[in-house]
Amino acid sequence: MTEGADTATAGTAGTGPASHGRVDPDGTVHVRTAAGERAVGQVPGVPAEEAMAFFTRRYEALELEVSLLERRIASGALTADDAAASVKTVRTAVDGAHAVGDLDGLLVRLDALAPRLAEQRAAKRAEKARATEEARAAKLAFVEEAEKLAVGNDWRGGVNRFRALLDQWKTLPRLDRTTDDELWHRFSSARTTYTRRRKAQFAQQNEQRDSARTVKEELVAEAEALAGSTEWGSTTGAYRELMTRWKAAGSAPRGSDETLWRRFRAAQDTFFAAKTAAMSEQDAEFRVNADAKEALLAEAEATLPVREPAAGRAMYRDLLERWSALGKVPRDSIRPLENRLRAIEQAVDQAEEDRWRRTNPEARARAEATAAKLEAQISQLEDSATAAETRGEVRKAADARASAATYREWLEQAQKAIADYSG
Repeated sequence: MTEGADTATAGTAGTGPASHGRVDPDGTVHVRTAAGERAVGQVPGVPAEEAMAFFTRRYEALELEVSLLERRIASGALTADDAAASVKTVRTAVDGAHAVGDLDGLLVRLDALAPRLAEQRAAKRAEKARATEEARAAKLAFVEEAEKLAVGNDWRGGVNRFRALLDQWKTLPRLDRTTDDELWHRFSSARTTYTRRRKAQFAQQNEQRDSARTVKEELVAEAEALAGSTEWGSTTGAYRELMTRWKAAGSAPRGSDETLWRRFRAAQDTFFAAKTAAMSEQDAEFRVNADAKEALLAEAEATLPVREPAAGRAMYRDLLERWSALGKVPRDSIRPLENRLRAIEQAVDQAEEDRWRRTNPEARARAEATAAKLEAQISQLEDSATAAETRGEVRKAADARASAATYREWLEQAQKAIADYSG
């Protein structure tokens, strides 16, 4: 009995897990908690220390489990819900544990995890709210872009863009049902509107292409009928008009359009190749005419300037007769040759005009009358100057002589004009 009491007393010594329990003489082990003392098991026939050690090892296992749980929660390895479930499980194990140690301390440590779990839940809710808002903003942006595409005319890029938007939509989390359904309805409606408009557009294009094919088939027939024509001028104009109508017809179906264009172009090439050959032969003939006209011009230009108007006019009439007897010249020679011919005509006209001006009696009389008036004015001014000098009016005399000098210059010009008329 005394040995048992000593054993029990030894079991409560120290500050380790064993300090929270005791061992009865019969080997029954008790644990002390805030709720009181309770038996956790019996290990008969062994020393008290060994019996106590058996149950303290159980406590150490629980303490290790609590420590591991604390670290996993601190590291974020567990979700808040999983952590809460683990805390509940461990708490149940601690509450009824057949172990000896600071079980109340373990419960306190488990309770201390609650605020951290609350923080994690709050962070999770905030993260979910942020993700939800980002998803809502993204879906709204997709909807707005889809609605713009729906009223646009990008029939090629729009299809690919709608496909990309739909793929991205599927990767986003769902929102609350009302919001998600509303945004999806707008997106789906926009896509449906675009698809209907695109189909209608292509149907209209197909109809237009079929109509263009019919028109171009008729144009090809006309072009092929003209390919052998030798009416170079009128047929060239006809092909120009056919090309205008071809462009106005629009595009036919691709395969037909290319085939019809090759036939149309072949007809044109046939005609214009023949025209080019004919024009080359014609240009050779016209070049001979141009050389002859250049010789006539050189001969006439050698007589310039015209000194005798009558002879100049006779020369020009002869030039025109010989000029008209020659045929056409190449197109690029027409203007240079005509400019030289016109220059000869102008030289002849100028010579006749100069002769008329020199022999015009009325003009000579007007020039002589002007000279007489100037001479009289000069004489009067000189007399005024002499009289002013006699009176000592130096300034007045100088002004009179200056005016007389001016009139004398005018007189010289008038006398030259009289001399021209005399010539």
